[in-house]
Amino acid sequence: MQVSEIREKIINNVSKVIFGKEEVIEKIISAFMIGGHVLMEDVPGTGKTMLARALSISLGLDFKRVQFTPDLLPTDLTGLSIYKKESGNFEFKEGPIFTDILLVDEINRATPKTQSALLEAMAEGQVTVDGVTRKLSDNFFVIATQNPIEYQGTFPLPEAQLDRFAYILKMGYPTHDMEIKMLTSQMEHHPIEDVENVITPEEISFMKNAVKHVTVDETIKDYIAKIVEHTRNDKDLYLGASPRASISLMKGAMSYALVKGRDYVIPDDVKAISKEVLGHRLILTSEARVKMVKVEDVIERTFEEVPVPVTKKDEI
Repeated sequence: MQVSEIREKIINNVSKVIFGKEEVIEKIISAFMIGGHVLMEDVPGTGKTMLARALSISLGLDFKRVQFTPDLLPTDLTGLSIYKKESGNFEFKEGPIFTDILLVDEINRATPKTQSALLEAMAEGQVTVDGVTRKLSDNFFVIATQNPIEYQGTFPLPEAQLDRFAYILKMGYPTHDMEIKMLTSQMEHHPIEDVENVITPEEISFMKNAVKHVTVDETIKDYIAKIVEHTRNDKDLYLGASPRASISLMKGAMSYALVKGRDYVIPDDVKAISKEVLGHRLILTSEARVKMVKVEDVIERTFEEVPVPVTKKDEI
């Protein structure tokens, strides 16, 4: 069994409802394999929710969706203890966070207090309620969404919380041909009804364990370190990438290599996920924003200026 074979099954299944977005699906699989979490930043109606649903069905995992609003309380997410008159005891009622795949819709519409309730869950895989710590699913995976256009009445995520997301992904609009295919697919019924469970629990475990055995040459580690260091010294950046970004870049490259059918990392794997890993972790200076500099421009410049290493695999 190969991870690339499992990848094909997932992509073919999810593509029944999400058309022409194989690269996005690959990267969300990559994030899931390393136990990371994903922030999807895109305009409404591009298929973010359908992607999350289709992925959970394909993997055979439990799925819950929470709409973040200003009046949402932390206990609405984590759960709370309820007094039972019959027994005279408090009984804990689990919140939607006790699931495998959690879709957090419009994460920036909830208050910072509710947003922070996710922090322990994302970082530690557990939540503490009423002084009791409860472990979450081994497959706990957060897919959060936010609208990059409308910011009125929102609470932007602080840098510390943004840094907890392994990747930031954008769906983008479909091509002309893919949009026609989408319209055709919905004439009689919604294609989500055609999505089925195609992966076993054993295959999920296999994928996650396989990442640990991917070879990362010392030259690749040096390459990643130089990329991150470069962002910390860039004149257009107020804040460069964190050490957690280095780890996400390495682990992400490892899982992406597996998805592409290799058991070793090459520089192109690092480049392929760089915008997803670094895009939400870099903060532009006010001068750069005035000059209309984009974070994507800084990342591209970084890869132009940091020499690409020659690995032992390249020499063979």
